[in-house]
Amino acid sequence: MADVSVPRIYSCYNCRNQVARHDDIISKNFQSSHGRAFLFSHAMNIMEGKKENRQLITGLHVVADVYCKDCRKVLGWKYEKAYEEAQKYKEGKFVLEKFKIVKENF
Repeated sequence: MADVSVPRIYSCYNCRNQVARHDDIISKNFQSSHGRAFLFSHAMNIMEGKKENRQLITGLHVVADVYCKDCRKVLGWKYEKAYEEAQKYKEGKFVLEKFKIVKENF
């Protein structure tokens, strides 16, 4: 019998809409103003807010808040642009705050 593995998913804390895959985590060592956060290469079932300059711990970035597509709760942000060369790897990536996502199929 074939081994069927179910993907490990992170869902919105409010409505359980699936928003990211565990396999897309780049780092678990990110910090938000509310605590720990994860950096993901991709996110799904989200909407992006308006782009804005935001001063973060690692410097000035252009970011857009990301919202759950179903319940519209803010889950984190997307890095649109990094001004410092050492931070460019974050561009196009998503930060989801740990307390705003829940594990599914773990």
